[in-house]
Amino acid sequence: MSKFVVYLQPAEEGGYVVSAPELPGCVTQGETREEALEMIKDAIQGYLESLKAHGDPIPPRLNEGIEVVEVEVAVA
Repeated sequence: MSKFVVYLQPAEEGGYVVSAPELPGCVTQGETREEALEMIKDAIQGYLESLKAHGDPIPPRLNEGIEVVEVEVAVA
């Protein structure tokens, strides 16, 4: 099992767009949050299988040892 950070964003037309920034071009969508998260799991699986089939290495973890923190700032 491997873990990947994914970005989940509401789509303008409804539903959600979800991407895996550690895997360039690995982007999908779903009508609900849950569907979008299931879709990205499938997309990541396919991405990794394609890398393996072509003999390409899995990209190194971008967030290894990095803590992701959201901060709030005032905008004038």
